[in-house]
Amino acid sequence: MDKIRAMVTGVQGYVPEYRLTNKELETLVDTNDEWIYTRTGIKERRILKGENQGTSVMAVEAIKGLLEKTQTDPLDIDLIICATVTPDMPFPATANIIADKVGAKNSFSFDISAACSGFLYAMQVGSQFIQTGQHKKVIVVGADKMSSIVNYEDRTTCILFGDGAGAILLEPTTDELGIMDALLHADGSGAPYLNMKAGGSMKPATHETVDAREHFAAQEGSTVFKFAVTNMADVSAEVMERNNLTSDDVAWLVPHQANKRIIDATSSRMGIGSDKVMMNIEKYGNTTAATLPLCLWDYESQLKKGDNLILAAFGGGFTWGALYLKWAYDPK
Repeated sequence: MDKIRAMVTGVQGYVPEYRLTNKELETLVDTNDEWIYTRTGIKERRILKGENQGTSVMAVEAIKGLLEKTQTDPLDIDLIICATVTPDMPFPATANIIADKVGAKNSFSFDISAACSGFLYAMQVGSQFIQTGQHKKVIVVGADKMSSIVNYEDRTTCILFGDGAGAILLEPTTDELGIMDALLHADGSGAPYLNMKAGGSMKPATHETVDAREHFAAQEGSTVFKFAVTNMADVSAEVMERNNLTSDDVAWLVPHQANKRIIDATSSRMGIGSDKVMMNIEKYGNTTAATLPLCLWDYESQLKKGDNLILAAFGGGFTWGALYLKWAYDPK
């Protein structure tokens, strides 16, 4: 019996209209455009504005576009997995809200929380549902409204993050295409270095936690940077090695868009030139679980059937991993 794999048959992204530029950030905190760009590679990021506008708003737009592009009936969707750390509310799952809004009445749905590695985690989980043979159409969406948990008085974090969503459709194939391999890791000892201290069951919201500004993302930048550079580069190289891939075999590196220096270190470790590295951090910043699908969306027209892609990410938790994807279709 031929092995079933999950292949990507479509990708779509969505970013809000509002652009928060480095120049505007200069009016909010003590920073400047040159300092931000030279250290991160970011020039602007998109921000979702308006009342009652949660993460699901962006995810729904991405999925609606995906369904239209792939000519998929929402009633044929078996499963929706949403990777996010900024859910609309603690419960129900944001994926449930999304499924209702896009009309996926026959699907079940759930969220995955793995910070910036969330989309990789969700891709691998979604592929395993396909591999069982019981599921034919699985949507994986990475979406985060990071502006909702960013302290715009903290210059160490507010320069980094933006809002956005990206979604892919996974379908079965017995060809040598799709998700070929993945290595995923986690190390909970990294929790103190990148987290949101309050708002969970350990430290519920109080006047004191709000006053102490503990409902915002916080990080110890130098520690996170060191862990990210080492682990994201190492796991990417390991996936290549165990699949006998050389740098010449890899068409594209699809790295998490957290910091250009981390991306450069990863591509260098893999022996991959900058001409084969997907990069859109300049215009979106770090959109957490949305960075990888937004890269695939931006570069879709340059991808060819059979291209070898290495997707890599590192996130709070700590979480990290790499996935080997063989692209399944030519540009349209």
